[in-house]
Amino acid sequence: MQQLLAIAGGGALGAVMRFGMSSGIYRLLGRDFPYGTLAVNVLGSLLMGLCFILMVERNVLSMEWRGIIMIGFLGAFTTFSTFSMETLSLLESGELTRALLNILLSVTLCLAATWVGLTIGRQI
Repeated sequence: MQQLLAIAGGGALGAVMRFGMSSGIYRLLGRDFPYGTLAVNVLGSLLMGLCFILMVERNVLSMEWRGIIMIGFLGAFTTFSTFSMETLSLLESGELTRALLNILLSVTLCLAATWVGLTIGRQI
């Protein structure tokens, strides 16, 4: 139960940080392109890669911190970081076909699901 609360706390902080960062970038650059989301996703991906090395490969921090930061904070900050890490892991394992399939399916299905959600929402 304590680990779940820690992950939830990390998630709350990640969500607030995502909102703050993307809002600030939109104020600076405008909303004619998803600059805020792109910046959050790129930063989240960078942090996921860094944290993976430090926490998983090098064991610099405990598994509890891994949950708080990687699952909670970065999971709420952006799930794109997880997608990026998983795709790079496939590429590093020599699984080019599976990595490309993950890219194709993730982008296509998420865009399609968003469109379906918009369509349903607009009809309600």
